[in-house]
Amino acid sequence: MLDVCLLGTGGMMPLPYRWLTSLMMRYNGHSILIDCGEGTQIAMREKGWSPNPIDIICFTHFHADHISGLPGMLLNLGNSDRTEPLLLIGPKGLERVVGNLRVIAPELPFEIRFTEITENEQTFEFDGFRLKAFKVNHSMVCYGYTMEIDRAGRFDKEKAESLSIPIKMWSRLQKGETITDGDITYTPDMVLGDARKGLKVTYCTDTRPTDSLREAAKDTDLLILEGMYGDPEEAEKARQKKHMTMQEAAQIAKESGTKQLWLTHYSPAMNWPDNYKDAVKAIFKDAHISKDGRSIELNFEDDAT
Repeated sequence: MLDVCLLGTGGMMPLPYRWLTSLMMRYNGHSILIDCGEGTQIAMREKGWSPNPIDIICFTHFHADHISGLPGMLLNLGNSDRTEPLLLIGPKGLERVVGNLRVIAPELPFEIRFTEITENEQTFEFDGFRLKAFKVNHSMVCYGYTMEIDRAGRFDKEKAESLSIPIKMWSRLQKGETITDGDITYTPDMVLGDARKGLKVTYCTDTRPTDSLREAAKDTDLLILEGMYGDPEEAEKARQKKHMTMQEAAQIAKESGTKQLWLTHYSPAMNWPDNYKDAVKAIFKDAHISKDGRSIELNFEDDAT
């Protein structure tokens, strides 16, 4: 099961009724945060989630509304007696930017590890999942992220027995381990059936529509995109400022084969995003005008109830 929560849905500045855009996901003992604008900690507390288990924070880019909440987050984690390392992932310059922000959080009881994205597309492997960063088109270097969780095939007892694989090795092979016993090497595919459908979530704000985004959006279980502007008359402003309209995001969802679209990162001038719901749904039926705290539990198809 993958827990996903869109903590905040605002762009540019926090509002009394809308926190800045950030996304938190929880899977297999890991907690991943994407972006950490001002107010992220409050949004997290309103959801009832804790920042303490967070072990990975990804940044799309270095505009203040996506990173200005980090110093306070680090101080909070430090005051909670955390000792486990914290991994930060983001564009080139990440270590320098975070170093400057840490002027007000210089002493921490845990290690911060940095991974800077150096390619247009880059994949990071973790325990049971991977994060893919893909470059998009904003006024500064900016990336979207896809989280992918593979689903191994079912254990095939008859297959294992026909190959005379010792029972003591079944569990390790089922968990994906390759085992060498003397001159014989046993691999997981020897006891598993065909791979099953996994899970895929893609998150992207602050960009014009790009081929990289369209590719990342393909066949997602959940696609989370910015809808900075809703009024068709603001389409030119979106092009100039390198953002997307709600309608452009819906069109990407329509073409991608995603199961559902969550819109986020609204302009602070947009008081009522729901006003554009009908126009967006006319393009992509399963589109949602998200509010702070929108969440979902994504299950593998054969585990869904």
